[in-house]
Amino acid sequence: MARILITSAIPYINGIKHLGNLVGSQLPADLYARYMRQRGHEVLFLCATDEHGTPAELAAAKAGKPVAEYCAEMWATQKALSDGFRLSFDKFGRSSSVQNRALTQHFAGKLDDNGLIEEVTESQVYSHADGRFLPDRYIEGTCPNCGYEHARGDQCENCTKQLDPTDLINPRSAISGSTDLEVRETKHLYLKQRSLRGQLSDWIDSKTDWPVLTTSIAKKWLNDGDGLQDRGITRDLDWGVPVMKGTAPWPGMEGKVFYVWFDAPIEYIACAKEWTDADGRPDAEWERWWRTDKGADDVRYVQFMGKDNVPFHTLSFPATLIGSGEPWKMVDYIKSFNYLNYDGGQFSTSQGRGVFMDQALEILPADYWRWWLLSHAPENSDSEFTWENFQASVNKDLADVLGNFVSRVTKFCRSKFGTDVPDGGAWGDDEAALIARLETGLRAYETHMEAMEVRKAAGELRALWVAGNEYLQSAAPWAVFKEDPARAAAIVRLALNLIRLYAVISRPFIPDASAAMLAAMKTEDDGWPDDLAAALGVLEVGHSFDVPDVLFAKISDEERDTWAERFSGVRD
Repeated sequence: MARILITSAIPYINGIKHLGNLVGSQLPADLYARYMRQRGHEVLFLCATDEHGTPAELAAAKAGKPVAEYCAEMWATQKALSDGFRLSFDKFGRSSSVQNRALTQHFAGKLDDNGLIEEVTESQVYSHADGRFLPDRYIEGTCPNCGYEHARGDQCENCTKQLDPTDLINPRSAISGSTDLEVRETKHLYLKQRSLRGQLSDWIDSKTDWPVLTTSIAKKWLNDGDGLQDRGITRDLDWGVPVMKGTAPWPGMEGKVFYVWFDAPIEYIACAKEWTDADGRPDAEWERWWRTDKGADDVRYVQFMGKDNVPFHTLSFPATLIGSGEPWKMVDYIKSFNYLNYDGGQFSTSQGRGVFMDQALEILPADYWRWWLLSHAPENSDSEFTWENFQASVNKDLADVLGNFVSRVTKFCRSKFGTDVPDGGAWGDDEAALIARLETGLRAYETHMEAMEVRKAAGELRALWVAGNEYLQSAAPWAVFKEDPARAAAIVRLALNLIRLYAVISRPFIPDASAAMLAAMKTEDDGWPDDLAAALGVLEVGHSFDVPDVLFAKISDEERDTWAERFSGVRD
């Protein structure tokens, strides 16, 4: 049994996330966590809300609420939506937690002790129209590297180049749009990342199994242009982790907070501490996941994130861990994703273009979305959500293939044999051929799941469903029954066990449908089919079952068109 630590990129607190956000980190992380638990591994799956910085301040002001109150409410909202999508976090924490505050201040102190913090007088942009210093991400302009006109002051999301606000061409306030900006001097603490370049480079080079997307972005940030730069870790804001060195005031940094990029990834560690504190576990429980001197040396740590988060997780957060000089667990594998676009354009939180998590659950159950998003995950390139494709995938994969199989088998058995697994007959060559086909497909499915090849895994799972349908169609128990009821009983007995098998192996993708299939088969035996032949005999003769309700309703053309119109405009 392995020990696997899984984190997904933590979402900003300011608002409900769209489906592109969901498939870029949390959902595939949940798929992997669920699968690894089913295979008997010890899993700790962590996520949290990213609550500090200007986004939270502005969103709270717009809502007319104190920022702490706003963040608490939005955490509850995001937690409810993650539950609605059946995201199986062991802990869904908050970067504003007391645990993260203490750890952030601890790390800053250790970095300073090791000579990696420098006080720098820097030029920061002040907006007269907004009456405040503008954090980097709230300054927009043209990227000097690629010419993208909506680059932020911290990073160009188009080419992923790390930027400073003063690098931008024609800068403007992202809050008011004002170009009445002034550069003022202010003092901040900088993390001397350049001092760690060699160690970071060696560490990245050692990760020969990382996806090309992850490695290419990391090396681009490390080597392009001037290479890795020292980076400010404090800001002139009210909301955030106060700048302190451990528990002591930091001279000259009064009234400042740590920059959100610095404290947010530390929340991965703090989240585990929140988990132990909330449940009354001893510190040794979270330390055995995060400190290599406390047992974490045998942990495999996997991160899931969109490609825009890769630079911070391959350079800046590792720089914090390495620079501390303490034995913290470093990530072993980073599964990164491209972007999911929406129907010919981009998802847009500001414009309300696309489907948001709350809206998705209003119109269809979670499994419909989970299946489409995972089976179309943007792994090797950007992918696109269209309503036509969504309708076709739901109707063909879920309704026609899996749902239809369950319905045909259970209804036929009820009509001819009753609602108990029938006796009679024996398996023959057709069953042996099916088992061989399933064996090959199942092992391929396992290989893809372990390698986090999400789309390939979905394809193999669907092929396993198809194999059952093709067997049923070829064996035709409804025709055989007229001449040989015992043979028909043998076919149905295998098919009923296939329903249980499909419930077990489909759970990481569609957990609600999986639970419904197991309930219909009246079994709690959800053991993974290491021995496939044995797994297809779990439901023995005389075992009772129910005919379940329709697992997946088809999406009509009218529903498709209505939703396409509804989600093309501006969100209320």
